Amino acid sequence: MKKIKLLVKTKSKKYPIIIGSNIINEIQNILKSNKIFFEKTLIIYDTKVPKNKLNILKRKIKSKIKIVHHFKASEKNKNLKSINTILIKLFKFNFNRNDCIISLGGGITGDVSGFAASIFKRGLRFINIPTTLLSQVDSSIGGKTGVNNKYGKNLIGSFMQPDLVVSDISILNTLPKREIICGYGEILKHSLIKNRNTFKYLDKNYLKILNLKSPFIEKAIADSCKIKMNIVQQDEKERNLRKILNLGHTFAHAYEAALSYSKKLNHGEAVILGVVSAAKFSLEKNILNKKDFNQIINHINRLKISSDLRFYFKKKNVTKIIEYMKSDKKNISSKINLILIKAIGKVILESKFNESIIKKFLYKELVN
Repeated sequence: MKKIKLLVKTKSKKYPIIIGSNIINEIQNILKSNKIFFEKTLIIYDTKVPKNKLNILKRKIKSKIKIVHHFKASEKNKNLKSINTILIKLFKFNFNRNDCIISLGGGITGDVSGFAASIFKRGLRFINIPTTLLSQVDSSIGGKTGVNNKYGKNLIGSFMQPDLVVSDISILNTLPKREIICGYGEILKHSLIKNRNTFKYLDKNYLKILNLKSPFIEKAIADSCKIKMNIVQQDEKERNLRKILNLGHTFAHAYEAALSYSKKLNHGEAVILGVVSAAKFSLEKNILNKKDFNQIINHINRLKISSDLRFYFKKKNVTKIIEYMKSDKKNISSKINLILIKAIGKVILESKFNESIIKKFLYKELVN
């Protein structure tokens, strides 16, 4: 299948997203055709990515100096200590603003790489090569970067649009099924935001997408990217409209943090769990009708992952979950802001609730 090229146009920067199979092999031609040049390269390499992909990248990139920083990507390593290690390496080799950081890894690696690129000498070039389905359809688009701290997820960060995103679909074949389902969670979230037809396409073809069948996987990735980029172009800094992309995420980020970013629940699974919670809360508050609710839940149930909160938490964990929800960066008052579902394809942007209401909802979920 031919390469797909999308062009993101934000107020701060325009940049292409290239989607295709085995396109890391074409990286130098892609750089040249998009007029991206640099002399020094720091490749931040997620050690979970097959080594042959790193070797191809090193061989194909035509810069004078190529340095590899091996990064063990995890939510626990997504912190300021990791950023400082990268910055020291950039200083040691005297990088300047015209040089480049290339991220070769999933969303965590991309977030860390982008944040380091944004603060080193107030910004140098940044190329993102996302290697998971989750990062290809979500975190690589839109310029959000950041790290975690003890108060929560992604609370320290910046907006740093990349110069280029290269999504090589062939890398997805090396991923375990669990990782594919995690990425699918974001594709599903985008469909619930966009419209009923997008959701229907997933409902009909989800098995082909999960099995990475062409052209279904390419279409799912490209459609998901288009949904996000169209929103980001209208609201780059998340002042208003972009907040709808956080559907399920206020719950999801709190679930991850409350479990101390345990391997029991990774980000994509947390997003699916968060979408389920948002749908249930929307139904309970008579915002979402029963028919659409059932369609969403039945679709998620077919993914065969546990979407029952009781699998992950006990009643005693509710207080901790609420504390993380209260510290969510989207809150601008003492109330907790939730993005809720009115119908498939219709999302409510601002819904603020007292913590007692959400606490009551969570307790009920953990008892029933």
